[in-house]
Amino acid sequence: MKAQMEFSPVCPLPISEYPQILLAHGGGGKLMHDLIETMFVPAFSNSLLGERHDGAVFDVGPARMAFTTDSYVVNPLFFPGGDIGSLAVNGTVNDLAMCGARPLYLSAGFIIEEGFETEKLWEIVQSMKRAAESAGVYLVTGDTKVVDRGKGDGIFINTAGVGVIDHEMLIGPSQVRTGDAIILSGDIGRHGIAIMAAREGLEFESAIESDCAPLAELVTELINDGIEIHCMRDLTRGGLASALVEITEASGHPIGINEVAIPVREDVRGACEILGFDPLYLANEGRFVLFVPETHAEHALGIMTSHPYGKGATVIGKVGEGHAGVTLKSRIGASRIVDMFTGEQLPRIC
Repeated sequence: MKAQMEFSPVCPLPISEYPQILLAHGGGGKLMHDLIETMFVPAFSNSLLGERHDGAVFDVGPARMAFTTDSYVVNPLFFPGGDIGSLAVNGTVNDLAMCGARPLYLSAGFIIEEGFETEKLWEIVQSMKRAAESAGVYLVTGDTKVVDRGKGDGIFINTAGVGVIDHEMLIGPSQVRTGDAIILSGDIGRHGIAIMAAREGLEFESAIESDCAPLAELVTELINDGIEIHCMRDLTRGGLASALVEITEASGHPIGINEVAIPVREDVRGACEILGFDPLYLANEGRFVLFVPETHAEHALGIMTSHPYGKGATVIGKVGEGHAGVTLKSRIGASRIVDMFTGEQLPRIC
């Protein structure tokens, strides 16, 4: 008689809980984080991917380079302060800048739905041209595909970018240190509210425009002025809260922030109260957080506030000692834990 073999199936991905992909899996919150950590990271595990950064940093001969990619599915395609074209260029430029790189070249891949208006495509292409010129990068290669009518939602764009690192600093979550000051480059939440207003036809007392902007020039000024940068992260999907949670988990250091110090425009705050949003989780496309030694904070603030894309910069917190986690001191003085958003505040944001 043959001995019975024990069979214990193990699935690293909780497919019983999420047998199908949800919109929230692309929203920058906990579900997207879990999908990446359980599906993609184990499959493609390597030292560069393991840095959990906005791009990969590697040596090419004597030079250090950065490489990143991103895809854009924003709805609507045109919104106050930008469009899918400027977003596609600025988003990839900013990811390279967060690695401490000087962006050089981009690729662009277009997936266009049959029936899409040629005039709209021309507007998007011209917007990308202007954004690339403003950021000082060249679009040097690309690809175009057309899919059946009804299967592409207009147009999707993928951009990838490479940049060169002209300094000796190592910048990333692993470089965060106890005592680091955390600087936010400006007010948060405008991109998310601008998209929602355009999507739903909402009107507020004052027009709220996206903060979509290229950040590489500002980052270059910080580096050239001798600021010791430990980490940077742009605040896109998932907003400020998710970015800080990602950094604390990757670095192992606790982060404390002060709600009073976090700039939110009154019109954005009012819109959030009406719509039930938390500005900490709203997407931004022209904001980033900067981790520097406390002794460099004042100098860094001076550089940032002198630049058009850093005028509202302020210190919002500090890196502490102990176990990883993000703690927020509220306006009334109480403390609470900040975690990634579990659901989806606003899909198709970028």
